Amino acid sequence: MGGSECTVIDSRLVIRELGSKVVALMLCIGALPFVNSAGAYAQKSEFTYGAQARVQSAYLWRGLHAGGANIQASANVGYYGMYADLWWNVGVTDATFKVFQPEVDISIGFQRWGLNIFALYIHNFNCGFFDFGNYADKGNRLELDISYTLSDKIPLTFSWATRVAASDGVINDKGEFVQAYSSYAQISYIQALRDGFSLYGAIGVTPWRGVYNPNGAALQNIEVRLRKSWTVAERCGLMLQGQLCVNPFAATNVILTNITFGVYLK
Repeated sequence: MGGSECTVIDSRLVIRELGSKVVALMLCIGALPFVNSAGAYAQKSEFTYGAQARVQSAYLWRGLHAGGANIQASANVGYYGMYADLWWNVGVTDATFKVFQPEVDISIGFQRWGLNIFALYIHNFNCGFFDFGNYADKGNRLELDISYTLSDKIPLTFSWATRVAASDGVINDKGEFVQAYSSYAQISYIQALRDGFSLYGAIGVTPWRGVYNPNGAALQNIEVRLRKSWTVAERCGLMLQGQLCVNPFAATNVILTNITFGVYLK
């Protein structure tokens, strides 16, 4: 028009370039706490330990209703950033209190500079302890997890978990039962409030078809927890927590709630 030139811009290239800049900026911001705290963390070499026990009205896990009322407990030890954690659950599957669901989880990992890398082994007592068969509804599970928290002042945490063996199968287009490598990614943040209160919020997604959502990628959960803590002794305390979780793509149990009372040693 009127001899003026028109420049054609490929929107895909613009989005790709903008996305790469955003990722680079996030990496730079995330690296700052790591660099600033590396010296302080390197000086820490003490032996650490902790334990906790809790009673819950429901067993909620990554946007899924994993069981009904339960008692859960855990114990952990660590040294130079290496740690081991033993966690167990004894609960019922639903409100009828007819079927009990015991579970033991063992974690071994490394945690320092806000980075946490660990392997998680989950045993549900419906098969042998060393049985790694690829079952749809029973069996052990093994997953690899990684998370990174920006800093103590900015407790924003990014995490990723992928099942790499055992109970994690789906039916493919050929009708074959194959490993799904079910994965879960989450962004969470915890804010300390006054008088022992804290507020936790998280958003989780599953990037492809698997145990979290059989239909494919989906928003897995939007979760909020409000906690009140009381200090009983120097390393011991009590907590009361309310939890609300929304899984918008779930076939059932779209809205989940849980009440927890626990005691902890740190």
